[in-house]
Amino acid sequence: MIKIRKAEERYSNDHGWLKTNFSFSFADYYDPNNMQFGPLRVLNDDIIAPQKGFGSHPHREMEIVSIVLDGFLKHEDSTGTTATTTFGGVQRMSAGTGIIHSEVNPSLDEDVNLLQLWFLPEKEGLPPSYEKTSFDINKLKNNLLPVVSKNTTGNEIAKIHQDLTIYLSDLEEEKELSFEQLQGRRTYIFVIEGKLLLNEETQISKRDDARITETSKLKIKGLDKSRFMLIDLP
Repeated sequence: MIKIRKAEERYSNDHGWLKTNFSFSFADYYDPNNMQFGPLRVLNDDIIAPQKGFGSHPHREMEIVSIVLDGFLKHEDSTGTTATTTFGGVQRMSAGTGIIHSEVNPSLDEDVNLLQLWFLPEKEGLPPSYEKTSFDINKLKNNLLPVVSKNTTGNEIAKIHQDLTIYLSDLEEEKELSFEQLQGRRTYIFVIEGKLLLNEETQISKRDDARITETSKLKIKGLDKSRFMLIDLP
């Protein structure tokens, strides 16, 4: 089954320094029918103005992934970590028993656009930690490139404490990819740019998402030059 949620169905807010869209219930947006998809609890599409951001604040018992789409994001946290990320980089923060962090746009004149994803951890009580990884953006072309996963030992894939994998892809027009959904698992697709055709019948466009269950074979075709994220979830 493929359930589509259109971009315009997302909750939107403009705080001046922050323009944000929530794909799931978050902050002052609450919909009991849109709380999560498996362990995926939050997907926020944020645009942060220059020299602005989220000041120091705490988290517990959550796996938080930030993928910068455009611009730069500066991270600082209570473990002593300071890092700056742009497209081609991923940051994973395990809040665990407790962490304090800030996320700020360090640019003087450019916005930063990022996807912030929260996942429930596989188990609680983990020590807080942070990891920044980098991937080769050329490997995205007509390919599902894993950038976050539970099972990884390399420095191009961030390690997360949940049984999931996040893939990114740049799919050319008329090109196709296939994905096999194992029994009992879920697939989440978020279109960053462009337009896709799923299993030859379901179209999704920029910032739409697809929540897919009980679909063993998934064909993904580019109707335009497209960039998208696919998450394999329990």
